[in-house]
Amino acid sequence: MNSNSSSLFSLAHDLLTYGLDGSPIYADQFTRLNRDVYERAIELYNIHGATAEEEAELCLGLLVAFAATIYDNGCKQEYIQNVLDRSWEVLPKLSASLLKVRLLTYCYGEFYDESLAKEAHEIINTWDKAGLSPEQAEIAEELKGFEENQYPFEEVEE
Repeated sequence: MNSNSSSLFSLAHDLLTYGLDGSPIYADQFTRLNRDVYERAIELYNIHGATAEEEAELCLGLLVAFAATIYDNGCKQEYIQNVLDRSWEVLPKLSASLLKVRLLTYCYGEFYDESLAKEAHEIINTWDKAGLSPEQAEIAEELKGFEENQYPFEEVEE
């Protein structure tokens, strides 16, 4: 990943997983991390990658950042839709890779189009299950989580 999109993805991922390791969550640190991620996303929003991979990395970082942050300047849903539109343009240009699975997964997490999950699974199924990298295992679990809980902020009666 290029350094800007890589650091945005890393920051946003830290925010998404903040406190999951059992460490205490401090309000000031959580607020600062939220602000930093959101401001970095806004800075990178109008930048486009020079290659399909760079564009995919930017789209991924932006989707993760917007999903992770609590801030909204009133345009967040518009930003997300524009990043999704950019993602649709770049996805067909990507080879079957971890990057493509990540982008498919986070696009799926925005509107749950089954064809995105299916394509991600097709790539994951080509990976050596015994030798998964930590990143491969993590994205496979994230996809599973999105599939099992499509309504994370709603109470669903069964």
